[in-house]
Amino acid sequence: MPQLGETVLEATVTRWLKEPGDTVEVDEPLVEVSTDKVDSEIPSPAAGALTKILVQEGETVPVGSVMAEIDGEGGGSGSRAATEPAEAPAEAPAPAPPEAASPAEPPEPPPPAKEPARAPSDGHAPNRSSSGRNGDAQPFRGVLSPLVRKLAAEHGVDLDSLEGTGTGGRITKQDVLDAAKDGAAREAAPAPEAGSSSPGRAPAPSAPAAPAADRSEGLEDTIQVGAMRKAIAEHMVSSSNETARAWNTIEVDLTRVSRLREQAGPAFKAREGFSLTWMPFVCKATTQALLRFPLLNSTWNGDGTVTRRRYVNLGIAVALENGLIVPVVKGAETMNVVGLARAIRDVADRARNKKLTPDEVQGGTFTVTNPGGFGSVMSVPIINRGQAAILAFDAVIKRPVVVADEDGEDAIAIRQMVNLSISWDHRIIDGAEAAQFLAYLRSLLEEADFTSDLSGVLSS
Repeated sequence: MPQLGETVLEATVTRWLKEPGDTVEVDEPLVEVSTDKVDSEIPSPAAGALTKILVQEGETVPVGSVMAEIDGEGGGSGSRAATEPAEAPAEAPAPAPPEAASPAEPPEPPPPAKEPARAPSDGHAPNRSSSGRNGDAQPFRGVLSPLVRKLAAEHGVDLDSLEGTGTGGRITKQDVLDAAKDGAAREAAPAPEAGSSSPGRAPAPSAPAAPAADRSEGLEDTIQVGAMRKAIAEHMVSSSNETARAWNTIEVDLTRVSRLREQAGPAFKAREGFSLTWMPFVCKATTQALLRFPLLNSTWNGDGTVTRRRYVNLGIAVALENGLIVPVVKGAETMNVVGLARAIRDVADRARNKKLTPDEVQGGTFTVTNPGGFGSVMSVPIINRGQAAILAFDAVIKRPVVVADEDGEDAIAIRQMVNLSISWDHRIIDGAEAAQFLAYLRSLLEEADFTSDLSGVLSS
């Protein structure tokens, strides 16, 4: 397990992209892992045949743990080694006396007969001794992977009642499956009637209780959220509890920007390979406004001080299938519109393809989110932890507005209008400063000349 970031200590294997016996090349994607910050693909460090997978899907292991073995010579040795984990456990049931002494529950189908069947699935000898429940002996008992939680919920297994057989007392997938099988066996076994003098006689069947009418049956389900969703939940709740959030919005006329996009768009796409969107213009204006109003680009330190920054590490919110991630464009204040367009495209693509590293989602000083792409016209986003404000860029919509004609008279015109909303921390910023920031941002977008940023495109 590689070090995915300075603060990342462990990761969960979510999916193996290769199976034992498969041939892999250097840097070919080998396994997907999840941390509390990002989901990442881990490339193969060597070429050869994948001989053994030592960390199963759903298991969480510390950085530096051996996850798999690769035979650098390649060839058939990989497929041969792949069968060894299934053959080795055949001798494992012999040293099983400690397991037989462990159960001390009412009569039920004897568990020792189940253990040999379990061994081939993971190759680990079971250990359910209750003597290891203390925290020192089982430091990882409380660390549960998303897969373990999902299986426990599906089978109704109480995780608190299980003894983990994984490293450091970790509860594994097989522990949950075994508990589910034991529970099913107990339900199937006939229980003796209370006070019965004939233990050999089966109890008289009782009429099943009529199920209570529940209109929701079949219309609702419970899903297990992943590590990313949990991290989002924790960060958002913490931010809401820690900040004194207030909110402003302002209307901006993007008609001049729209005309420039139409003028430069075809040449830009031909040269860069993707479309020139609204975002780099909004981000360019935002970085310049933050340099003028540094309190919106600051952090509340909690000791009576505030750290203001004269640089902008711009967080770009990216929607994923399973959540939201905010990769950071560092040094954004030094980039022009083309540079920002490239950087935004790069981090968004790598976020969706699980190519980001944890360090690339840290260090942001201000965030821009773009719910307008989904049709939203006004938003009140939650501030990212450690930041003072967040800007929401909503949908650009053609609307009739009052403008001044050539004679200075009022006239009705169709303009490209957008709402820019900002959530800000009232511990650091007051309403006047937030409103001034938005007014200056509007002036930049409506009046600034971005043609110099696109001179290379326009001249091509």
